Amino acid sequence: MKILIDNGHGIQTKGKRSPDGKLFEYAYTRELARRIVSILQSRGYDSELLVPEDDDIPLSERVRRTNAHCQAFGKTNVILISIHVNAAGDGSKWMNATGWSCYTCKGQTESDRIADCLYKAAEQILKNHVIRTDYARDGDPDWEENFYILRHSLCPAVLVEQFCMDNKQDLAYLISDEGKRNLINVIVSGVNMLHTQKFQDFIKI
Repeated sequence: MKILIDNGHGIQTKGKRSPDGKLFEYAYTRELARRIVSILQSRGYDSELLVPEDDDIPLSERVRRTNAHCQAFGKTNVILISIHVNAAGDGSKWMNATGWSCYTCKGQTESDRIADCLYKAAEQILKNHVIRTDYARDGDPDWEENFYILRHSLCPAVLVEQFCMDNKQDLAYLISDEGKRNLINVIVSGVNMLHTQKFQDFIKI
């Protein structure tokens, strides 16, 4: 299984920062993404950064890179996890919205399986924090949106929003060593769960 880790936005992206300037989404997501890939590789997974550059690579290019891997390895053998930090406003003032969440494209797809694993990991690791779910819509926890990278990637793909950088409490957690460690562990643990499920499916054949 090829695991692509995407980091949101880039150094040129306007806004996308905490009101006090302590967190820039492009830099934060790249830090987490690099650490996630390193841990996954150390555990024997075939993982790599989709966007190693600091530049704001267009979504069309991110999708092109993703689909090139799908063509090389087969779309059922590739997954994409795109890492972001949420915000309720434009970064100019503090807001009250909070919570960790995961998005898939609309409809029942293999992406839901990745999201389910990530939600299980989040519930175990992010205790005492808000985990935003959307069971009411279709019975599973993930939120559904027509985000470009989810809609156009050929492989199963999810987008994770790591709390809100314009919430003071969320920001304090995001930039803490504990917060970074736990958010990284959510992704790594979710991938482990998914890998175990796929292996169990394989041996049943």
